[in-house]
Amino acid sequence: MGESMTWVQAVILGIVQGLTEFLPISSSGHLRIVSEVFFGDDAGASFTAVTQLGTEAAVLVFFAGDIWRIMRAWFRGLFRAEHRADHDYKMGWYVILGTIPIGILGFLFKDDIRTVARNLWLVATMLIVFALVIAAAEYFGPKKRTLEQLTLKDGLVMGSAQALALIPGVSRSGGTISAGLFLGLDREAAARYSFLLAIPAVVASGLFSLPDAFEPSGEGLNASGAQLLVATIIAFAVGYAAIAWLLKFVVNHSMYWFVGYRIALGVLVLALLGTGVISAT
Repeated sequence: MGESMTWVQAVILGIVQGLTEFLPISSSGHLRIVSEVFFGDDAGASFTAVTQLGTEAAVLVFFAGDIWRIMRAWFRGLFRAEHRADHDYKMGWYVILGTIPIGILGFLFKDDIRTVARNLWLVATMLIVFALVIAAAEYFGPKKRTLEQLTLKDGLVMGSAQALALIPGVSRSGGTISAGLFLGLDREAAARYSFLLAIPAVVASGLFSLPDAFEPSGEGLNASGAQLLVATIIAFAVGYAAIAWLLKFVVNHSMYWFVGYRIALGVLVLALLGTGVISAT
């Protein structure tokens, strides 16, 4: 049985979740690293999944108008053929179908995701390796197509890329945005679809993990219900600000800024592991 989480740890990890969920730097990887480096233990996959409900609530609020418009168009198109040419109707299907890969793989490998995938050697390596993928996407991606030009193929490819985020260190937004750039979407279009695509998967993951989070039985830091609630609220507030910042940032700045940060952090973690300062598990 792991140690009880303190309130300071819950607040810090809530801030980390909010800051990193939408940036292409891996929130699960950062929670794993921060909890190990500063607290000497793992916050746990369940804590990560539940606090992600806060950041996904931020997406729901930030994109409420878009979500309502897409849902309304989707339901109209289900019953009236003349509405099926509407891009919002198609977008509804793109989000639904794009969620299938991560849903299937998340279910099949749920035990590995909670255990071996959280090894810090793997997390640090993925930070570096996927930084190179993001750099390649930024360099080779034409970045000419808008969100209105998104196709079913784009949705399925980006949905498959999202599934890579089951490995801490990859990054959900990093995977989907990179795939979007390779497909020719501009940065803002790729980021917006990335946020919309994440909603079903992250909400389902968070709800699925609630029982484990409230009744922890494994190793790592164990948060109380009150701590989970506070951390989730903090993640919501910080995450909302992070969404607004990222959408403005990607309009005029390249993804190379995140590439440099990922590589530097990955190398630092590998050095700390190699010298025995921190433990990989």
